[in-house]
Amino acid sequence: MKVCVSSQGPDLTSEVDLRFGRAPRFIIYDTESGDYEAIDNKQNLQAPQGAGIQSAQRVVETGAKALITGHCGPKAYKVLSSAGIEIYLGAEGTVSDALEAMKAGKLEKAGGPDVEGHW
Repeated sequence: MKVCVSSQGPDLTSEVDLRFGRAPRFIIYDTESGDYEAIDNKQNLQAPQGAGIQSAQRVVETGAKALITGHCGPKAYKVLSSAGIEIYLGAEGTVSDALEAMKAGKLEKAGGPDVEGHW
């Protein structure tokens, strides 16, 4: 299964970025093979609006079935959940730490957005 993690850097030792829509990168991790790739999200870092929606659409395009992040706003949540992507909130530490926390059942599965839009 492919899992997307909002990240401040390009690899598994990078810190999780708590702001999904404006995360500098997304790490797409394959739980079966252990392979991963970093996807740049710089086009949304300074976007005046729509960063969450555009970032969510980018994640959908990767084929990820789950997202790990710190927080997720209402518009991004709607796009992700409509695509059947499970959203896990409250991640912290490194990307590797967040993946382990998800596997161990230590992350909160979102039942809705946890921040207002334009957070």
